[in-house]
Amino acid sequence: MKLSRLLPYIFAVTLVSCLKEKTTVAENTTETEKDTVLRIAQLDIKLNKVSNAYKNAKGNSIEHFYKKLWPKNDLSGGFLVAKNGQILYENYGGFANRTAKEEITSQTPIHIASVSKVLTAAVVLKLIDRDKLDVDAKVNSLLPEFPYEDITVRMLLNHRSGLPNYAYFCDDRAIWDRKVLTNQDVLNLFAEHKFNLYFKPDKKFGYCNTNYAMLALIIEKVTHMNYRDAMKKILFEPLGMKNTYVFDYDKDRSTASLSYKGNNVLYGFDFLDNVYGDKNIYSTPRDLLKFDLATYSKKFLNPKLLKEVFQGYSYEHKGTKNYGLGIRMHEWESGEKLFYHNGWWHGNTSSYVTLKKDTVAIIALSNKFSYKPYKVWKLSPLFGHYPIKPEKDEDLLE
Repeated sequence: MKLSRLLPYIFAVTLVSCLKEKTTVAENTTETEKDTVLRIAQLDIKLNKVSNAYKNAKGNSIEHFYKKLWPKNDLSGGFLVAKNGQILYENYGGFANRTAKEEITSQTPIHIASVSKVLTAAVVLKLIDRDKLDVDAKVNSLLPEFPYEDITVRMLLNHRSGLPNYAYFCDDRAIWDRKVLTNQDVLNLFAEHKFNLYFKPDKKFGYCNTNYAMLALIIEKVTHMNYRDAMKKILFEPLGMKNTYVFDYDKDRSTASLSYKGNNVLYGFDFLDNVYGDKNIYSTPRDLLKFDLATYSKKFLNPKLLKEVFQGYSYEHKGTKNYGLGIRMHEWESGEKLFYHNGWWHGNTSSYVTLKKDTVAIIALSNKFSYKPYKVWKLSPLFGHYPIKPEKDEDLLE
């Protein structure tokens, strides 16, 4: 066999073996444990076990919040709150497939929409941590077809590239004929049309799904694997995220959890449903908790790089909102910081909140369109001094 054909396998074995030295899932992990759903061996995650009194007190408060947010218990998805990796409260409801009456449980993968960006960023950062990739490398040094000279990997991660949104220019039938779009198609369209940037690279923040579609291609280029396999081998398998996968348009449409409008009408798939990196990861609250817990380990990412993840890069405008490397944040004058990412794709809405100072994760996933998952961050004052002000529903979109 030629060396070129062996390269993907050599890289995968080398990288995954390195990861498994540090992120082996302990044999005594059980998915049914209510207090602790994850014990990752050799990650040196030193978080205290919460007392029963703490769990009961906080659990009661969270349950009160849940019943106020979902008064009819009409959650169609999953909701979980954990402290130190130990679940304080969780609830699941609704159907993954209403026609088949397939109920959503703790093991049902749901489309997490733009929370996928957090996981895409994590794999990019792992490649950076392993010296397989430079965070300030120019994108066109990795993807030669990419026509923009000054855009770097960091600018894709923190949404400062100025790239136009592929969903907008591909909606023009003169540019794209509405056949199923791929990440490579997006890159090819850039090479062909050289669309104008929205702004000069690194001038300001501009949230754009295209950034993460390009990062997925970079992952493929560096690892010599397709994005689905790279995510599985580098992140999902080492962390025991057994119910997490990247949607395959050709294979998974008949089995994946479906999404619904607010009136329960089915949201069909469309020509944008084969682009990944920015979306298209299906997961569960418990699996996302596993990921969150891993981020407290110095062996998951080195502390210097982790510090770059959780810092703001866009201060052109006053206010508390900012964006790190694959994570949104609020930074208050008091010094408090709250990190999160929301998502919205078709009828799926999602929210991942991580309170690093208080080692708390708040996760809500819904496959029926609702603003309610975006409101779970309002639980934050239960765990720390977060000066949260009420916001309108439309202000909480991703």
